[in-house]
Amino acid sequence: MNIGYCFTGSFCTFEKSMEALKALVRDGHNVTPIMSENAYTMDTRFGDAVDIQNRLIEITGNSIIHTIEQAEPIGPKKMFDVLAIIPCTGNTLAKLANGITDTSVTMAAKSHLRNSRPVVIGVSTNDALGAAAKNIGMLLNYKNYYFVPFGMDNCIMKPKSMVCDFERVSETIEAAEKGIEINKKIF
Repeated sequence: MNIGYCFTGSFCTFEKSMEALKALVRDGHNVTPIMSENAYTMDTRFGDAVDIQNRLIEITGNSIIHTIEQAEPIGPKKMFDVLAIIPCTGNTLAKLANGITDTSVTMAAKSHLRNSRPVVIGVSTNDALGAAAKNIGMLLNYKNYYFVPFGMDNCIMKPKSMVCDFERVSETIEAAEKGIEINKKIF
């Protein structure tokens, strides 16, 4: 498969997401990294932007799509069989649910969806059971959106936070490409 694999600003989950990305590459998929502008440019306590960029290029062997202009041709050129947004922040969930296209990742999704192709969402947000809940609910009901199973990651310290099960990313992507929704059972 040709897979577009998007990173948004949930920096604390980048390591787990990169492990899922490595598994896709090991399985023989051609994966192109896509990063939101914030994910592409911000140095954080979880890593320097340039180091993360270099790792993604090394893992995939492909250049990073990181601007709206670079993402726009995804749909017209039918570049990907599946587009995955893992991690997908509450901010990106809101934009997707409400049709806002102002980042490279939301443009990638909009462009990809024009061909009725699957978009896989890997939730990672501290407000999944708060402000983001309505957006998750909307996207769960939209055609061509598929979710990596997700659940609470720390119910005591972060009672509204949820994150996807990164070990099920490959399974979800492979099922979504066939139009199959895997079990949404929360772990």
